[in-house]
Amino acid sequence: MSKRVAMIFPGQGSQTIGMGQSFYENSDLAKEMFDKAGARIGVDFKALLFEENDKINQTAYTQPAILLVSIIAYKLFQNECNIKPTLLMGHSLGEITALCASGAIDYLDAVELVHQRGTLMQAACDGIEAGMMAIVGLDDASIEQICTDARNKENKSVWPANYNQDGQLVIAGLKPDLASMEATFKEAGAKRALLLNMSVASHCPLLASAQAPLKTELERMMNHPFVAPVISNVTAKPYETKQQALELIAEQLVKPVLYKQSILAIKDDVDMAIEFGNGALLKGMNRRINKEMPTMNVSNMDSLAKVVEALS
Repeated sequence: MSKRVAMIFPGQGSQTIGMGQSFYENSDLAKEMFDKAGARIGVDFKALLFEENDKINQTAYTQPAILLVSIIAYKLFQNECNIKPTLLMGHSLGEITALCASGAIDYLDAVELVHQRGTLMQAACDGIEAGMMAIVGLDDASIEQICTDARNKENKSVWPANYNQDGQLVIAGLKPDLASMEATFKEAGAKRALLLNMSVASHCPLLASAQAPLKTELERMMNHPFVAPVISNVTAKPYETKQQALELIAEQLVKPVLYKQSILAIKDDVDMAIEFGNGALLKGMNRRINKEMPTMNVSNMDSLAKVVEALS
């Protein structure tokens, strides 16, 4: 019986110096994709990813780098293994990689799109001290209520942003407001309330100005049918039309990522998942969300060979 596989893709936070180097040094296809992507947006991806630098953590560069390495991993896997996706999904930025893997958008267009997405996100947050905070060890309902009270009673700008797994939820908003709430979360039972090293507030209303221009670019670039449905971060449900993608990708900027909910929603539809991209962040999250769904990862040539062998 053929395997039902979810192909999944990471978002920001998965980047490290050296990512993609194994692919670049051992694959002519990877070299070609690096060079074409670099020419498309005027970025030397070899310098960005293989040499110490500050740009790797700047969102306008982080996003295309993560997407590029993830889609290279996916294409190399496709060349070695004839398993087709039952569905595709990603975490935040990873949803656009999933769209690319679905065939709905060419990878060079996707690299340009997320470069612009990162620039738009940063522009939306310039001058407002935006940030994000990870809350560990507290249930979702308590965090949601604390954020609601802070907005309604104290006029603070804080919202749930990433539902990663039980006991780990990331919130976004204005950094001074987030910092002022650390004690509140700990008093409610959180083990940690940690400000993240970020200058944008992803997946909250502070990014509203980025929605229209991102949607315009996606509409221009997205011209192909889906080979498999993509799970929306906004709804935790599948979609496979251009019109749905235009609405959901724009909405994703200002709505929380329902990653945990998405993994639970697909548990009866797939037998396993494969993560494509640097590291294994989603593999670790999946194990904590649903132990019954095994996840493999393709992050370099060695892991590619192991996954292909395991599935052959």
